Order: sequence, then C-alpha cells, then structure tokens
Amino acid sequence: MLMTDIVRADLEMEVWECLETVTDPELDEPVTEMGFVERVEVIDGRRVEVDFRLPTYWCSPNFAFLMAFGIRRAVCALPWVQDMQVTLGDHCFGEEVNEGVNSGRAFGEVFAHYCDGADLAEVADKFLAKAFDRRQEVMLLGLRKRGMTAGEIVAMTLGAFDRIRFESRQEAAQKPRYRELLLSRGLARGPDDPAFPTWEGRPLSARALPDHLERLRGTRINMEFNGAMCRGLASTRYKEVEIGPDGPTLVDFIAGRVPPRESVATRK
Repeated sequence: MLMTDIVRADLEMEVWECLETVTDPELDEPVTEMGFVERVEVIDGRRVEVDFRLPTYWCSPNFAFLMAFGIRRAVCALPWVQDMQVTLGDHCFGEEVNEGVNSGRAFGEVFAHYCDGADLAEVADKFLAKAFDRRQEVMLLGLRKRGMTAGEIVAMTLGAFDRIRFESRQEAAQKPRYRELLLSRGLARGPDDPAFPTWEGRPLSARALPDHLERLRGTRINMEFNGAMCRGLASTRYKEVEIGPDGPTLVDFIAGRVPPRESVATRK
C-alpha cells in the first residue's frame, strides 16, 4: 500500500470517528450506528465528502437538515479540513438540503416556503431536551442500582457525580454525554452545582423523583420505538437486515424477514 493510501485511510478514520458525535435528533443515536452514513472520502488531504441517507424518501426535512448541518459542523472542526461537502441522497428534499447546507444558508431561508417561518434552533432545542432526558434516566437508574436513596441522588453535586465510576457499558458511555449537555446548557457550572436538575433548570426533590423517572421512561420508550422503526424501514428499503442469533426482533418484523405466524407454527 502506498503511503498516500495509508494517510488517506487514517484521515478517513478520523472523519468516521468525528461523525460518531453527530446524532439523529429524534433518537439521540449516532448517525454512524444508525447506518445513515454511506460514504466518506478524503481528497488531497484537505477536502472531505460525506454521503448519507435516511430510512425513507419522505423523512422530515427538519431532521435531514439538522443531521446534514451536524455532519458538516463536526467534519469542518477537524483542523486539516479546508473544504467539505455533504450529500443527502434518495430524499424528497435532498436537493434543497444539500444546496442549503453546503451554501451556508439558514434553514428558515432554505425552507421558507415549506416551514412557515419555523426556527431551526427551536426545533433543535426540543430534541436536545429529549436527549437530555434519555441520558439522565440512564444515570439515575444506574445510581439506584448502586443502592443510593432518592434523597442521596437528588442531593448529588456535579463534583460527586464526576467521581462515580459506572461499570455498565451503557452507563459509562452515557455519563460524558449527559455531562456535556448539562454543562453546554448551563444547567451546571461548577462542582457544587446539583448534578440532576430538570431540563428547565429546576431542582429535583426526593419526593418527585419517582414521577420524574416515570416521565423519563416514557420518553425513552418512545425514542426506542422510533429507533426500531427507523432501522426496520431502512433495512427494508436497502435490503440489509439480518436476523440475529437471539431470534427476530421488532426490526425483523418491520422489515418483513419473519414469516407469518401460521408458517412459523408449521415449520419443521
């Protein structure tokens, strides 16, 4: 392999790694894990091209634009990137999304005729609130599994939270993601601030924690179901689904990979 090929492969891996920080706004899952990114190519060590797709031809242009903008912003943050192009394929608003994102025009300007003046920042904020809730639930349930009481949890400061070492893979993965949103939103600024405020910045009480957790559970279930639907629709559209070793999942049923009940019952 030529040195230029090695360098290109390293740079493309760096792009893939930065794309892991870009999430589907509705699901709070990386676009890479969702299988949305089709192609990453580095040209001349300075230009990056990224092609991505969505589960259906009619996926919301709001989601499409947010993801395209997120991809462009993440890749352009790499110090060696001088030129960047994002291409959304197989989408009813693909041309508008691609032209708008790559030209740097605002969402409201690109979709002025379709969104009736909708503010992209407001749309993004709604999805960030759901992402915050989902990440916070993982942390709260993780602390409960450690035997902490409701009073201990709601009284925990950011400094004490930072000292916690979670063993679960999911908890360990979500901790820095939760902390990042906590700080970027300004919900906590120093080690003495509460670690678990609401998205609106209100403190939690021990008495309110069960109801709060029930609300977070509802958000998670909705997001997980939507995620399963997206994977199923994408798998059906692009014919990439495989039934795992543990048997069929919701994705497999959506994708039509599981025979009708009577066929399964009579199978030898």
